Amino acid sequence: MAAGTRGSEVFLEVCDRGPGVPIKDRLRIFERFVRLDEARGRHPEGSGLGLAIVDQVARTHGGRVEVEDRPGGGAIFRAVLPGVEPGSR
Repeated sequence: MAAGTRGSEVFLEVCDRGPGVPIKDRLRIFERFVRLDEARGRHPEGSGLGLAIVDQVARTHGGRVEVEDRPGGGAIFRAVLPGVEPGSR
């Protein structure tokens, strides 16, 4: 896990060592109840709501969620939110 700033945004990253997320499925995984075949095989108890919830929370706060390949295998999931300027609150 990593957190930091990038320009005027803040981010939180979570990396895994799974099979990664095929490019064709990268938008679909943020839909409610969507579980890719590989995930269902490894964790049959999941409901497919986790990424949909993260995506909705990020969008509610003016942000977004990104997914990309992790060097060496797996995926990087990154929640990106607008930063707040110091003293602006």
